[in-house]
This record gives sequence, C-alpha cells and structure tokens, in this order.
Amino acid sequence: MPMIDALIPENALTPEAEARLLKEMTDILIRAEGYEPDNEVARRVSFLFLHRPAAIFVGGVPSASPRYRVIPSVPEGQYTDAARETLVREITAAIARAEGVTFEEIAPRVWVFPTEIPDGQWGGAGGIRRLSDIHALIAGEHDRKTGEERLARRRREKAQETLAGAVDAISRLS
Repeated sequence: MPMIDALIPENALTPEAEARLLKEMTDILIRAEGYEPDNEVARRVSFLFLHRPAAIFVGGVPSASPRYRVIPSVPEGQYTDAARETLVREITAAIARAEGVTFEEIAPRVWVFPTEIPDGQWGGAGGIRRLSDIHALIAGEHDRKTGEERLARRRREKAQETLAGAVDAISRLS
C-alpha cells in the first residue's frame, strides 16, 4: 500500500513526460515493496499525490531550475537498507529521464525521503491496516507471514541501532 507525495513544480516537465514519470515512480515503489507492478491489487492500493509548490527557494532566492521532492511512504517493515538505496537511485534516474538530462546533472536537484509509518498507524478504508494484513491483501493470505517477518526484521534493526547508540554514548562518558 504505497503512498507517494511528489512535489513537482508546475511546467517543470512536459505533460507527457510527467505522466510517464508518475506511473514509473508508482512502479518503482511497488517493486521496492516486493511486488510486481502488474499486480492489480498492488496497483489498486498505490496512491500518488502530486503537489505543486508555489515557489522553491535556494539560499533565500527563487531557484533557477526545477527542484523535486519525493516522499514515498510505506508501512513499517517494508523497506530494507538496500530497498531504500534502490528507491532513491531509481526515482532520481526516472526524474532525469523525464527531464531529458543525465543522472549526474539532476541528482543535486532531487530529494527522496523513504518513510516508514509505524505498524498500527497506517489507516485506510476506515481502519488500521497492519503490515501482515496488507501482505495478505496484496499477495494472498499465504503471504501474511511475510509481513510479520519483515516487521520483526525491521524492529530488530531498530533495536540494534538503539543499542549501538547507547553503547557509544556510555563509552563517551568514560
């Protein structure tokens, strides 16, 4: 159930290039969640909200060139470090193709913030949807376990990060 908030300035792209980009970003996010973009259920529950910033300033002055901000959100546990890296790279590359420039040329003008919504806080269709429920919806009841495993993996990673930070803080006290 990916959600994408895409902030794209008005007239930054041709209408055709923008339409292709919005579909491509949706496909990229569906793949990052571990599904195929042709999965009809995954497509039906994937939303992209296009926002048009009134102005973009860099260093306090209007930007001379378009800047892009993309915030893909998924339920906690869907992303791995590798998936986040791939997501940022692929979305940046898709924007480069849409604008007709090289990756290197556009990379400084693109920000991608992969966001995970804590389990139990993803609300839709009038209720809370947990990661295991979402996997069961998209891939079938047999895939519920995948959601449980992904959430457990992510929580282990967060616990290890917290523990490492605490150990580092304690070691600095000595």
